[in-house]
Amino acid sequence: MDRTSGLDRAHRHAVGWLASLADRPVPPSLTTDEMLARLDRHLQDGPTAPADVVDELAAACEPGLTAMPGGRFFGFVIGGAHPAALAVDWLVSAWDQNAGLRMLTPAHSAVEDVAEAWVVDLLGLPAGSAVGFVTGGTMANFTCLAAGRDAVLRRAGWDVAERGLVGSPGVRVLVGAERHDTIDLSLRYLGLGAPEPVAVDDQGRIEAPALAAALDAGDGRPTIVCLQAGNVHSGAFDPFDEAVTAAHDAGAWVHVDGAFGLFAGASPRHRHLLAGAERADSWATDAHKTLNVPYDCGLAIVSDRAALRAAMGMHGDYLIHDAAGEPFDKVPEISRRARAFPVYAVLRALGRDGVADLVDGFCDHAAAFAEGIAAIDGAEVLNDVVFTQVCASFGDGDDHRTRAVVEAMLAEGTAWTTGSRWHDRAVLRVSVSNWSTTVDDVAHSLAALRRAAGR
Repeated sequence: MDRTSGLDRAHRHAVGWLASLADRPVPPSLTTDEMLARLDRHLQDGPTAPADVVDELAAACEPGLTAMPGGRFFGFVIGGAHPAALAVDWLVSAWDQNAGLRMLTPAHSAVEDVAEAWVVDLLGLPAGSAVGFVTGGTMANFTCLAAGRDAVLRRAGWDVAERGLVGSPGVRVLVGAERHDTIDLSLRYLGLGAPEPVAVDDQGRIEAPALAAALDAGDGRPTIVCLQAGNVHSGAFDPFDEAVTAAHDAGAWVHVDGAFGLFAGASPRHRHLLAGAERADSWATDAHKTLNVPYDCGLAIVSDRAALRAAMGMHGDYLIHDAAGEPFDKVPEISRRARAFPVYAVLRALGRDGVADLVDGFCDHAAAFAEGIAAIDGAEVLNDVVFTQVCASFGDGDDHRTRAVVEAMLAEGTAWTTGSRWHDRAVLRVSVSNWSTTVDDVAHSLAALRRAAGR
């Protein structure tokens, strides 16, 4: 079978897709049901040439694609793949390396060691911290919280690996009332149940006195405190100095969910937002968001390498063990994609100054959005725009009008902005996360917002 004909076709279709992003409407033009009608759902008996499969799939799927990699997609918190990372990600699939074992994949293991050190240094975290390259932000939180769960129980004399959770002292988890839902999901996966919410201010920042009071009122169980770098609505950062001090004074493990906000540490202009966060015990981020690598790349960072390996490691007799430790000791998977290659690529392509410019550019675009929205009749920006998120309502708090503006934006297709609900109000949310967003993209999107609000 020809190994390269399908790649040649894929390259042609990929280049055409990327070239279309500047002018195409952002939303897809067909629904899922309409897409199903375009696909041949009968699996034939005989083979089909790889090049023909690529052509068939590309032609069928094009109308159902959303222009997420383009500069006018501001929905959720979704980055776009930087050109260097995208190109190297193609090599990841072509090289087809199972990146679990150091001796088996020395190229990736060496690159992972370098990328790990670069990430830790760039974010201002403790030297020597371990980085597990996982699937995304959710699994980054899961991995860090698994290390925290096992560590606090170990301090209490309970070995989770040996004895499980049944009969253990249990773990108390304190979170801000506006934490991201993936924290609760990770705790559920870990068998820890629902966390205890702590009061937050009007921007979603945890209130340090309330956290200290909750810690003082503890019931003696081992404790984890989850803090947040980047509220999904406001972009706000928790007061890390006070919160980390209070948590550590109470003997708690401190985890920081920084899915998109942790990379503020790479910017001299914005790293003050993370002051004190470097004293936490673990940090989670999604490299696809602010760093703009392709999907399937979360970063689980733990200051205590031994704690991470104790929670995640496996030692099968059939495996080839290296004295330096294995990449799979830091993640939930044994077989895994070579995720460090694209992280290395984007960091190498941008350099320290380039990553700072990337972060600052997102923040500048968000500030421009806030200024432009505030000038629209009846519009109100609801958050203090400190990072990359903007939340707005339209029509003096009229939920109906705000929802209508959200729907009108999607119907027109110039830009994608999502609706949400924050502080019991319907909001339109703008999240700036794509390296390719330009000043013109922001201007065109604001013009579309003015048209939508005017209707």
